[in-house]
Amino acid sequence: MALLRTLCVSAAIALAGGAALVAGTDGLRAFTTEAARRLAVREHAVELPAVALETASGERLDLGALRGRWLLVDFIYTRCPSYCAALGSEFAQLQRHLAGPLTRQEVALLSISFDGAHDTPAELAAYLQRSGSRGPGWIAARPLDDRGLARLERAFGVTVIADGDGGFVHNDSLHLVDPRGRLVAIFDAGDGQRAAQAVLAGLGQ
Repeated sequence: MALLRTLCVSAAIALAGGAALVAGTDGLRAFTTEAARRLAVREHAVELPAVALETASGERLDLGALRGRWLLVDFIYTRCPSYCAALGSEFAQLQRHLAGPLTRQEVALLSISFDGAHDTPAELAAYLQRSGSRGPGWIAARPLDDRGLARLERAFGVTVIADGDGGFVHNDSLHLVDPRGRLVAIFDAGDGQRAAQAVLAGLGQ
């Protein structure tokens, strides 16, 4: 009898754990927060806020002004020695691969800094040069204020955590925004080819 009761309790615990796993992973489709973020965006496009930015050339740019183009967006800080350097190299490759649509202003690449206190226009310009930017279409910018940055981080689902040594831990992803200003897909860093294919498919090419 005691054995039967133990088995019943164990089964109940396993069932409850399984139910929690299903609920917490969106029906077993997402096993990490990052996977859940991507799944949510794929199923429900996210309208992006009209946040004001300052570009590497010192000009003001409202994010809403880029509507009408496909955007590939990453989040960086210019002092980052690892992820951001890799993202910069990937954007340089995308700039070459998408040269035609970029020149025709059908597409834009946008690197948004979340370290606005340090990443002045001069620092952003140096980041572009260091990353190998050539030709038009790649914009590096910082939000004009912390409120704007917070709105962007919420909309994109980006997590940024200070590491205590002057740097940050953050998502290293490529974000696809459609011409209506909606976040519609998220790709791994290093998966620029798939991101470019998605852009070209959106352009009917």
